[in-house]
Amino acid sequence: MQTIIGSGGAIGIPLAKALKKYTDHIRLVSRTPKKVNETDELFPIDVNDLSQIDKAVAGSETVYVVIGFEYKLSVWQNIWPPFMKEVINACKKHHAKLVFFDNVYMYNRSAIPLMTEASPIHAPSKKGAVRQQLHEMIMNEVEKGSLTALIARSADFYGPDNKNSALNMMVVDQLLKGKKAQALGDPDKVHTYTFTPDAAEATALLGNTNDAYNQVWHVPTTKEKLTNRQWIQLVADELKVEAKIQTVPVWLIRILGLFMPVMKELPEMNYQYEQDYIFDSSKFEKRFGITATAPKDGIRMLVENLKTSKGLQR
Repeated sequence: MQTIIGSGGAIGIPLAKALKKYTDHIRLVSRTPKKVNETDELFPIDVNDLSQIDKAVAGSETVYVVIGFEYKLSVWQNIWPPFMKEVINACKKHHAKLVFFDNVYMYNRSAIPLMTEASPIHAPSKKGAVRQQLHEMIMNEVEKGSLTALIARSADFYGPDNKNSALNMMVVDQLLKGKKAQALGDPDKVHTYTFTPDAAEATALLGNTNDAYNQVWHVPTTKEKLTNRQWIQLVADELKVEAKIQTVPVWLIRILGLFMPVMKELPEMNYQYEQDYIFDSSKFEKRFGITATAPKDGIRMLVENLKTSKGLQR
């Protein structure tokens, strides 16, 4: 049994599809799980009730944690650490391997221009401090030999069925509405993005590769060093619209935060858009011989998916 906690999200859905290559026994865990594959086992839980985690993990060989909690600092601080503690305890109790899908918030600010698995961990933000705590909780257990686990790390991502990524919300959705694309920080800084189907395929492969455990992996991410302005142009070209851009400075983000709660969470993360943001996945590529989807192809698939879901014509 391979179990996905957070099965309904941007990574959980393609992960369930990818795991079919390895097993017919997949358990989908979320508040209201829906089948992705015909043979999926549905396991509804309220993750706020931590006592349910043990039952969700019981019988699992591998547990994938791809859940996303509300993008709010207080929620992250209050929910993530106790949640991860229960997942770790359940994995230890039931002798299950743990695969945690993570982001880059814990890396030192100085690492952002070129992030590798060896980049220094020293979170420059409060949300990053939460992610650093989760990283340390897992790897401390690994070092003690009490847990078999790996961390699959992704850059900012984009892709089909992904409503909450910055690229989707601030660029694709805006241009679809006939509005200007919004750009945080400096739009002429390089910013690499991970394509969610690539991330899911890689996470499934890592979870089913015994010697991949007890270490951190960066999932395949484009080596094309595109700036945010160039990403916006790719989207505009696919939509056949003009690539108009509105830069969003921190002071404006703070004002918007008075009306849109999620915007309150962005100022402390703006450093990621004020410098080059290059996510290196060479370790994975060398080990498995798999490279990332080209940005032009990824954007095409993203836009086609959005148009289909919105009932729009090409």
